[in-house]
This record gives sequence, structure tokens and C-alpha cells, in this order.
Amino acid sequence: MARWWHIRAVVTVGLATFLFPLAPVRAEPAYIPLVRDYVDKQIRPMVETPLVLKAIAQFDNVSEMDMRVLDETYRSEVDQHQLHMVKLLLDKSVSHYLKARQDTSQGVIVEFFVTDSHGLNVGQSTITADYWQGDEEKYLRTFANSSREIFIDRAERNESTQNLETQASFVVMDEENRPIGVAIVTIAIDAL
Repeated sequence: MARWWHIRAVVTVGLATFLFPLAPVRAEPAYIPLVRDYVDKQIRPMVETPLVLKAIAQFDNVSEMDMRVLDETYRSEVDQHQLHMVKLLLDKSVSHYLKARQDTSQGVIVEFFVTDSHGLNVGQSTITADYWQGDEEKYLRTFANSSREIFIDRAERNESTQNLETQASFVVMDEENRPIGVAIVTIAIDAL
């Protein structure tokens, strides 16, 4: 009798596992491998240049209070269209370099910027919404998480251009393979 109970239990568990899998298998969206490949082959080499690495390395000890004040000042200037801090950042040679890479990308790169180890913008191709990225997922899922993977955010339709866009970010390493910052690029998936 106990043996039949055991057989019945094994058959029931096996049948339930077959009919009701524990976790649904999710395939990654089709754009993820395309974006990952583009970032690895096109964006990383653009970032791993002496100009970008030197620009990132120049930033160092900044207090959390200073970061917040800088970010608030930057966002206030953007909101009020008084772009003193933004212009200083856009006038840097690293920003000109990132803008040139964006301009020659045939519409693939929508926005391109790099941060220091704190998440503060060091160079940018366009005006960004804020100056400090340290509280955002693109920084938290890469630098703050000590990840060497490319973080690719959820794709969204840009209302003004109607392009499907995503943001990809990865940790920037110096010549001695130490993490020094984050590169963030907004990619127009439709242009890939």
C-alpha cells in the first residue's frame, strides 16, 4: 500500500512539473544583442582613448554635499535656460570628441556621455537632464555594483523623433584595469 502511494506521488509531482513549469522562460528582447554588439564593437573603442581616460581621471575627491549642489545647480540652469555650467562642460575637449562621435554615427548615437567614479558628468555630447548619475540605474547597475557587464535599459519610443531608443552603460577602466567611471550612450535602435 505504501509503495503505491509513493508511486502515485512521484507520478503526480512529475506530471505537475511538466504541465506547470516553476518559472517561465523569458527570452531577452531582440534589440539587446544588437545593442550589446554595437557597444562592444563601436562604443568601447571610442571610450578607451587617452583623451577620455584622462578626462575621467582628472575628477577625484568630491563630497556628497558638493555632488548634490553641483547637480541641483546644473538642473536649475537647464530648467531656466541659463546654461553657464552646461556650456563649460560642453566646451571641454572630451565633450567635443563625444559630439563628433555622435555626429558620425549615422543617427545611431542620440546621446553620449561619460562620468567619473562618483557618477558626475565629465564629458557629454548634448545637454543632459542632470549632472549627477550616481543615483540612477545606469550607474547603480554598473559602477556601484562592480559589474563588468553592459547594462541595457528598457527600450522606449522617443515622443519627438518616434525612434525606439535605449540607453546602454558600462564601467570605464583605466590602463591598469581599475574602474574609473561610466560611459552612457543612448542608441536609436531603429538606426542600427
